[in-house]
Amino acid sequence: MLVAPSILSADFGNLDFDVKAICEGGCDFVHVDVMDGHFVPNLTIGPVVVEAVAKAATKPLDIHLMVENNTFFVDLFAPLKPEFISFHIEEEKHPHRLIQKIRGLGIRPALVLNPHTPPEAIEYLLGDIDMVLLMSVNPGFGGQSFIPTVIEKAKKLKSLIEIRNPKCLIEVDGGVNDKNVKELKAVGVDIVVAGSYVYKNSNGILSAIESLKC
Repeated sequence: MLVAPSILSADFGNLDFDVKAICEGGCDFVHVDVMDGHFVPNLTIGPVVVEAVAKAATKPLDIHLMVENNTFFVDLFAPLKPEFISFHIEEEKHPHRLIQKIRGLGIRPALVLNPHTPPEAIEYLLGDIDMVLLMSVNPGFGGQSFIPTVIEKAKKLKSLIEIRNPKCLIEVDGGVNDKNVKELKAVGVDIVVAGSYVYKNSNGILSAIESLKC
C-alpha cells in the first residue's frame, strides 16, 4: 500500500518541518487538499503555500482540487509539477477536456468521486486517467469517520478498471487507519490518504505511516 499523508492535518505554523517529517517517515506522496469555500464549506491553501510545500517535500505532490472552477486552479498549480492533479466529477461539465489539459501539462490526471457518486459515472473516462480517488468521507474537513460502503464501491470500481484501464490506480481518502487499511488493500486500493491518523498519532508519524503499508 502506498501512503499519501494529507497536510490538511499538519501544523501550518511549522509546515516546513511537518512536510519534511512525512517525507523522512517514508510516505510515497504528499497529499494537498485545495478547497475554495464554494464546492466545499471550507477554505484552505493557494499556490504560495503549496509552493512552500513543494520546496520542503522530497516526495511527489498529489493535489486534490475541491473547487468550482477546476481549470483556473489547474493553471495555478501546474507550474509546481505535481505527480497528480485530481478533480471532482460532480463539478466538471467537460471532464474529458480537462483530463487532456492536465496530461498535456505533463501531470497525471485523476478523477474524484464523492461518497454518493457511483463508479459507473466515470466508466467511459477510465481509459483516459491514471487514478481514481474515492472519498470515504464527505469532503471539506479532516478528522471525519470512515464510510464503510466505500469498500464495496472500491471493489466495483476495481472490476471496471480491469476492463477499461488496468494501469489506473485507486486512492481512498477519509478516515483511513490501521483498522480498515487491510480491507481496502483486499479490494484493490493502491494508495491511502491519511491526515489525522498520521499527524496526530500517539506513536508518531513514522509508526503511523508504517502501519498503513500493509
